[in-house]
Amino acid sequence: MAKNGKKKVSAITSMSEDFTKWYTDICLKAELVDYASVKGFMIMRPYGYAIWENMTNILDGMFKKTGHQNVAMPVLIPESLLKKEGELVEGFAPEAAWVTMGGSDRLEERMAIRPTSETLFCDHWAHILQTYKQLPMLYNQWCSVVRWEKTTRPFLRSREFWWQEGHTIHETEAEAVAETEQQLNCYADFCRDALAMPVLKGRKTDKEKFAGAEATYTIEAMMKDGKALQSGTSHYFGDKFSRAYDVTFQGRSNQLEYPYQTSWGCSTRLIGAVIMTHSDDNGLVLPPAIAPIQVVVIPVAQHKEGVLEAAYGLRDRLEALGLRVKCDDSDQSNGWKYAEYEMKGVPLRVEIGPKDMEQGQCVLARRDTGEKYVIPQEELEAKALELLRAIHDDLYAAAEQRLRDNTLDFDSVPAIKAAMEEHTCFARTMWCGNEACELAMKELAGVSSRCMPLQQELTEEERVRLGDVCPVCGQKAKKVIVWGVAY
Repeated sequence: MAKNGKKKVSAITSMSEDFTKWYTDICLKAELVDYASVKGFMIMRPYGYAIWENMTNILDGMFKKTGHQNVAMPVLIPESLLKKEGELVEGFAPEAAWVTMGGSDRLEERMAIRPTSETLFCDHWAHILQTYKQLPMLYNQWCSVVRWEKTTRPFLRSREFWWQEGHTIHETEAEAVAETEQQLNCYADFCRDALAMPVLKGRKTDKEKFAGAEATYTIEAMMKDGKALQSGTSHYFGDKFSRAYDVTFQGRSNQLEYPYQTSWGCSTRLIGAVIMTHSDDNGLVLPPAIAPIQVVVIPVAQHKEGVLEAAYGLRDRLEALGLRVKCDDSDQSNGWKYAEYEMKGVPLRVEIGPKDMEQGQCVLARRDTGEKYVIPQEELEAKALELLRAIHDDLYAAAEQRLRDNTLDFDSVPAIKAAMEEHTCFARTMWCGNEACELAMKELAGVSSRCMPLQQELTEEERVRLGDVCPVCGQKAKKVIVWGVAY
């Protein structure tokens, strides 16, 4: 945002006025999405898809470094196949979209448009797995899925969304558990290093875990309004799905055994997370790693001799560093260009005009802070890289501070309710583990369980603040849990 704090783009609702409208305005005005003719579906426009493409390229590289391979599964799942694992079909039945006609003929069996693909992978593995020597099988799929959500919002919750879903099978339980933990850490690292977004790692309660899973692990991010956004999940299934779908292999002792299974996924919801973590009343703010345009070069008074050539030269030098650069040589005014690229969250702007050329300098401007730097042209490469690193680090630091400041300890339900009415936050308490208390917390304080943090160790000061009993029932409690209002 500009230093004077004034909003430059009147088309965007202020986040302090209406956070939901502010978010939607950015999605539309930054040309990330458009609404489709089918209610609840979205069109990812080129700029929005470019952000997703940068995310997928980074994540795909991370997955492949740990031995995962990409595959493609069918989009339709026969109902009989989906029903083989009872918890899964029960969990997804309310959101499933069904195909009942093929051309002009009614299908003998209706088909679900995939809401998730565990059943398809299990069916495939049942056909191809024979021996322990084939294990582990480490698969990943990039695709879209359909879940018939009642309330939709771009990126956060739409009836079709794009994601990756990893599916793996292993010879031993220990290997599968290690895979589950590895992929959770992979998501957390990606959020830190690419999205400049800190997350809380933890385990979901049994009530909130994935349908059919033995355990679900999550990364929870805090948005600027204090609400939680589940940003990636990793599930350990044990051998439950293998048994349901008769996936077996010949073990080392020549006996038939069931493999242990995992699945894990993150989606275009992460674009929504980036918007609500970093953006401001002037539009989108993007971390450099995922920005479609990392640097925009603006020729000032480009009609004057040599200005365009100088701007192209700066562009070429930055591109030689491997940066994604655009030189806007359109006939739009400079003011329009500044507002346009501010709206689109381009991390760094470079300006050059006749006076700069005379003095052998150029001007760099940061999107996140609005700060400007006048530098000698020969320092362009070093300064651009320095500022891009600083933008990422400063975005992360601000988000981390917000998460820290708005994660509060409580030992009573009324205190949580009062705090949430004043300002939404993450509420940390002790918990007895009883689902009845989990449901009561929602009813009494308006918050749901986000996760039981993997980091359960407490300082003495924290122990005093939290106490040692569940704030709902008053029974002894040994688990730390975080509650919040979630998207």
